[in-house]
Amino acid sequence: MKLAKRVSTLTPSSTLAITAKAKELKSQGHDVIGLGAGEPDFNTPDYIIKAAVQSMEEGHTKYTPSGGLPKLKEMIAHKFKQDQNLTYSSEEIIVGTGAKHALYTLFQTLLDEGDEVIIPTPYWVSYPEQVKLAGGKPVYIEGKEENDFKVTPEQLQDAITSKTKAFILNSPSNPTGSMYDPEELKAVGEAALDNDILIVSDEIYEKLVYGGAEHTSVAQLSEKLKEQTIIINGVSKSHSMTGWRIGYAAGRKEIIKAMTNLASHSTSNPTANAQYGAIAAYEKDDGSVENMRKAFEDRLNTIYDKLVELPGVTCVKPKGAFYLFPNVKEAAKMNGYDDVDEWVKDLLEEEKVALVPGSGFGSPDNVRLSYATSLDLLEGAIERIGRFIEKKKQ
Repeated sequence: MKLAKRVSTLTPSSTLAITAKAKELKSQGHDVIGLGAGEPDFNTPDYIIKAAVQSMEEGHTKYTPSGGLPKLKEMIAHKFKQDQNLTYSSEEIIVGTGAKHALYTLFQTLLDEGDEVIIPTPYWVSYPEQVKLAGGKPVYIEGKEENDFKVTPEQLQDAITSKTKAFILNSPSNPTGSMYDPEELKAVGEAALDNDILIVSDEIYEKLVYGGAEHTSVAQLSEKLKEQTIIINGVSKSHSMTGWRIGYAAGRKEIIKAMTNLASHSTSNPTANAQYGAIAAYEKDDGSVENMRKAFEDRLNTIYDKLVELPGVTCVKPKGAFYLFPNVKEAAKMNGYDDVDEWVKDLLEEEKVALVPGSGFGSPDNVRLSYATSLDLLEGAIERIGRFIEKKKQ
């Protein structure tokens, strides 16, 4: 049977692929250190789990409103007000089955055939695929390594055409961990505003920032920028709830209404007990989020120095998320490789260290290394990578 064109052009997720390969090798008895995971290695806090269980015991196991429970929307609105002094009504918020689903629903709602979406590179692997699935065209602009992988307003302006519908802004970034400061956000935001381009601000890593950095949303810089922005967020990374699949979007009422209508015909509603867990996550602060953030920061500060000591490896120190995105082009070259992907493949085969090739993020000279695992494993991985580089030197 012939499949639809929309799926035939999709590129499989490189992050999921490398994780699957690492698990396969582990199942065969190999001592694999997998650094491909895009999720915290901490369990969901107990109070959230208990709240979800209690909701089921109390009979909250039925359909909910398509756009999410009113109480959860209320807690999300409270979070926006408390964290960023942003005011959103319930009609301006939709809860989806993960931030990825919120993004997917947004692009399906927003794009017609041929509409363009500007995506800075490096990018999260699903951005271009979701745009293509909606009939849109990804337009890439390069976030240069010497500028901490961030794009400039001039780059954005040069990429805008009559078909441009939106611009994706991801701060803190997956895969680089880079963050835009308020001045940078205002500059790119106003470039979008001047051209009536919707800003899609993916802020899923907002709680995981380091070195005294503070997260700023482009939407909080002015009322006009707020009106021009759709914020994407969720509890997956902040509360270690990746498998619960609760994310959300906030922005213009007419966009949120259209997204809700579409969701009613796709998922019906987010999972009921997961929503009650998310309510608990935002109702209470038992210190779990900060403890996790501190653990990630400690790991970052420990392994970053070890990583950049490796021959042929350079790395911009991230300010958020839980990834390092080193440039290994010179290391691969000194090992006799013209292609970083092949270097990554042989590293996994020979030293049993699983990294994600940067080609999946639009940056073929880099690799993504997740430090969402124990410090012992991270240090062991750096040691193995160093051994691989030395062994392969030509």
